[in-house]
Amino acid sequence: MEFSHTKVALKDKLYHIEQEIIDQYINDKPNRVWIVGFSGGKDSTLLLQLVWQAIKKLPVSEKKRPIYVVCNDTLVENPHIVSFIYDTLSKIESAAQKDKMPIKVVRTVPKLADTFWVKLIGLGYPAPNKFFRWCTDRLKINPTTRFIKEVIKATGGAIILLGTRSDESATRAASIKKHEIKGSRLRSHSLPNAYIYAPIKDVTTDELWRYLLQVPPPWGGTHRQLAALYKNANGGDCPLVIDTSTPSCGQSRFGCWVCTVVKRDKSMEGLIDTGESWMQPLLEIRDFLIETRDNPEKWRMKKGRNGSEREGKWGPYKFETRVEILRRLLIAQKELSKVDPNINLISDRELAIIQHHWYKDLFFNVKVSDIYREVLQKEFFMSKHDEKLKEELELLLEVCQDAEKVKLIENLLKLYRSKTLYLRKRNILNEFEDLINKNINLQEQEEEE
Repeated sequence: MEFSHTKVALKDKLYHIEQEIIDQYINDKPNRVWIVGFSGGKDSTLLLQLVWQAIKKLPVSEKKRPIYVVCNDTLVENPHIVSFIYDTLSKIESAAQKDKMPIKVVRTVPKLADTFWVKLIGLGYPAPNKFFRWCTDRLKINPTTRFIKEVIKATGGAIILLGTRSDESATRAASIKKHEIKGSRLRSHSLPNAYIYAPIKDVTTDELWRYLLQVPPPWGGTHRQLAALYKNANGGDCPLVIDTSTPSCGQSRFGCWVCTVVKRDKSMEGLIDTGESWMQPLLEIRDFLIETRDNPEKWRMKKGRNGSEREGKWGPYKFETRVEILRRLLIAQKELSKVDPNINLISDRELAIIQHHWYKDLFFNVKVSDIYREVLQKEFFMSKHDEKLKEELELLLEVCQDAEKVKLIENLLKLYRSKTLYLRKRNILNEFEDLINKNINLQEQEEEE
C-alpha cells in the first residue's frame, strides 16, 4: 500500500514537471532557444528524458523552438565513460531525426591552446588543487560559454536547462536558491539574455532512480548500463559546468581521469575493483601528478614563468618533470591501445604545440618526437621537420663561423617550424624577439657567473 502511494506521488510529480516544461516551451519568448546540458550522468539523463517526452506530445506545428543537447568533452574524460556517453549521443541524434524532434547534439571541447596536457606538459602548469583549479575555466566553462554566446548572438537569447537538484547537496540547493528569480521558473545567468531553468530541482535521488529503472529512454535501449556504471564506480554525476556558480564535481564522480582536486578518484578505483583493471595505468599517472604537485622541491622551478621568485611560492614544473610526465603518458597510451586501439590519451596536435612551448621556453635538449619514438617505436610526424632542420643547419655551419649565432638561428628555426605545425603563425615576430632577448639574458648571466 505504501509502495503504491509512493508510485502515484512520483507519477503526479513527473506529470506536473512535464506540463511545466510544455508551458515554458510554448509560451516562452519566441527568440530564446533551449540548451540542455547533458553530461551522460543520471541527473542530465533524467532531465533530457523528461524534456523529450514533454515536447514529443506537442503537434509538429508547435515544435519550432530549437533544442540543443550540449555535451562538454574536456578531452581527459574517463575513457570508459566517454565511450558510453558518445554511444548515447549517437542514439539521441538518430532518434531525434526519426521522431522529428527539434533536437540537435552539440559537443564542445577546449581550445587547443587550453587543453590539459598543453597547459601541464607544455607550459608546466602544476596539477590542479582546490586553491588553483585552473582546469575548470579552460576545460569546462569556456568551451560551453563560447557556444552559448554564439547562440545568443544569432538568436537574441537562450534558456539553459540543467539537471541540478536540491537533493544532491546543501551547496547545490543553496546555489539554486541564490540565483532564482522571484515569481519565475528561471534563474539569472552571468551572460546577458541567458537564463537557467532547472525542471527537476525537487526530484529526490530515490525518485530519480526509480523512474530511470522503470522507464526506458526515448532514444532507445535501457538505463541498465548507466545504473551499472554508478554501481561499479560508486560515482556521482559531474554536471555541465557553465559558470562559477555551477557546482563542480564532488568527492566521488564521473569526470576527468586526471582530476587531482579530489583526494581519491573513487569512481576509477571502483571500476578497477570491479574488473576494469586496464584503467590501472591511468590511476598511476593521476597519483604521479599529485606527487609532482605536492613535492615542489623535487619537481618544480623556484621562479615563475615571468622570471620572478616569491617567497613560499613555487613556479611551473621543471623541464625534466614535463618530459617524465609525457613519457609516462605515452607508455600508458601504449598499454591501453592493447585493450582498445581507439583510446588516445593525447593528440598529435597537442604534442606539436607542446614542442612549440618547449622551444619558446628555451628547452631544446629533448624533443617530443624523440620521446614518442622511444616509447611507441614509431615516428612522430614532426620527425620530417627535424630532418629538414638538420639539412638547413649543415648549410648554416658552412657559411657562418660563429657557433653561438648558429645556435641562436637553429633555435629560431625550431621555433618557427613548431609554430607552423599547428597552423598558427600569428605573433611569430614577437616570439622571435622574445627568444632573442631570452638568449641575450642567458648569455649575460653566464658571463657574470
